[in-house]
Amino acid sequence: MSRLLRRAARCAALATALATSLVAPLSHAGRPCEEHPTEARAVERGMDLALRTSRALDATGAQVLVLARAGQDLSKYQLRWSHLGFAYRDADGPRPVWRVLHKLNQCGSAEASLYRQGLGEFFLDAPHRYEAAYVVLSPELQARLLPLLKDNARVARLDERRYNMLAYPWSSDYQQSNQWALETLAAAADGAATRGQAQAWLRAKGYEPTTLHLGALTRLGARATAANIAFDDHPNAKRFADRIETVTVDSVFAWLPRAGLGGDAMTVR
Repeated sequence: MSRLLRRAARCAALATALATSLVAPLSHAGRPCEEHPTEARAVERGMDLALRTSRALDATGAQVLVLARAGQDLSKYQLRWSHLGFAYRDADGPRPVWRVLHKLNQCGSAEASLYRQGLGEFFLDAPHRYEAAYVVLSPELQARLLPLLKDNARVARLDERRYNMLAYPWSSDYQQSNQWALETLAAAADGAATRGQAQAWLRAKGYEPTTLHLGALTRLGARATAANIAFDDHPNAKRFADRIETVTVDSVFAWLPRAGLGGDAMTVR
């Protein structure tokens, strides 16, 4: 066995140790459902990032953080990160481990589900860059979020299965992954019981979504070819002015310290 394959085998074993149960098979979570063999080098790099991230999170002393990855290249929109979830320290087992709770689109379809994963699985999804970023939340918010994240029923209370990659932040018609995390954070902080209440709190706390400038032909092409993209939840005045507002990791990272809910984003390279 080559040195690279031996290292990949060790990484794969570590991935199993870091993983926890999923709502659905990982191969069908958040990416097209075509089967491609996983390259040993990709496994090694993903697991190496997971280990570096675990050490960085340990060093913070935090129990709950917002964790992001660079799954797609969004640089043409001046965005650095594509997807976020909650990383929390699970001390219920024989040794503390980091779990990630996040929402994933299913096979590019119009539906999504919540997933609970280990750090290894979180970074084995062929990211655009093998980097991570995190924000340590305020102690009060951590204390409110931790029991919620461990409770399957409570954490799904604001989950909407109808998925739209560019969901309008102030509508309840659809929900995208980052939007679920942001609304769940609002529920923990303010006790919001509905998505409308969570969105009202986010407005009051000064959250500002990212505005993407997408022309009519771009919108038409995206809607015609992708089941997980829609624009009918956006106000006509903004949509026809080519202004598409949505929840992005970068906007959440900018808002958390401004709202006094977390620190500055830190990068793991």
